[in-house]
Amino acid sequence: MSAFYFVEVLSRSGEVHQRHRVTSLPIKLGRAYDNDFILDDVHTAAHHAEVDLDENGRLIMRDMGSSNGIVARGKRTKLLALDGNTVARLGQTNVRIRTTDFRVEDEALDTNNYGWEGWRPALLGVLMICIVSFYNTWVSDTEHANFVRYVVALAPFFSVALLWAGLWSFANRLFAGHARFGRHVFIAACGLFGLELWGELNGVLAFAFSWEVFTRYSSHFALAIGACLVYFHLCTMKPRNARRWRLSATVGTVLGSIFILMSNHQRHGRLADELYMSDLFSPSIRVSKDQSVSHFITETEALKARVDHARQQASEAGEPDGEDD
Repeated sequence: MSAFYFVEVLSRSGEVHQRHRVTSLPIKLGRAYDNDFILDDVHTAAHHAEVDLDENGRLIMRDMGSSNGIVARGKRTKLLALDGNTVARLGQTNVRIRTTDFRVEDEALDTNNYGWEGWRPALLGVLMICIVSFYNTWVSDTEHANFVRYVVALAPFFSVALLWAGLWSFANRLFAGHARFGRHVFIAACGLFGLELWGELNGVLAFAFSWEVFTRYSSHFALAIGACLVYFHLCTMKPRNARRWRLSATVGTVLGSIFILMSNHQRHGRLADELYMSDLFSPSIRVSKDQSVSHFITETEALKARVDHARQQASEAGEPDGEDD
């Protein structure tokens, strides 16, 4: 036939590693040198498969008696219909056959933002890391200001951020062809900055508005920030898979939250991270209306009644009530 056919070798992630044009059918695939397309895979036979048209004019792939056969969608088969998107595994090699009239996807919008590369995002990321480090040192500092101490405090922050960004850059270079180290440094710095900001903000919100949920379940919010961080790293590598990354980040956050709740319940007998707010703030930032002393006494008496009832039930059931005999 006069139509052209293209044999493509794909990676496990679906990227095209090799593409070869064949001008006629049938197309023979295998390790032997008399094939139309040679497979450099010891797990394929000398003459592994053949691509041709069936009696209905459909493009098919037929096994030629190999030991490992043809695997498609996780199932082994002797005969496989090809539609241009069908991926067949021959041995350990993924192949796909397409014709010249195959309709490709529409042009994708370039969202890589190449103007935000190199030293600009890296410099801003370094600045953000310095701000987080200096703030942490300043808040916890109980001595006179010492420049050397502030500089030394930068080391762990830079080590973590640069190691994290370096690993993502290596993955970016491996799977996308470009390291984009500067952008990954910026994303890592944003993650550190976001976690630090949330760590300060949740206590203030809980104290000012009596929203204790922000401190009782603060680890879940931090987990969501971490998921967003990973999402932006993945989008930097493969922006076209943004929907897949959003789904992965959401599922990871939900599963992580479930694990935290189960772990808290197993260790402390409660779902919350902590019972009370651990930070003290000035009464001037208090927005929520304070409760009266009488209301506090009433709540205390109600709590005492519940505790006494629970201890009585435990005593009747023969369980220890937590006091020494």
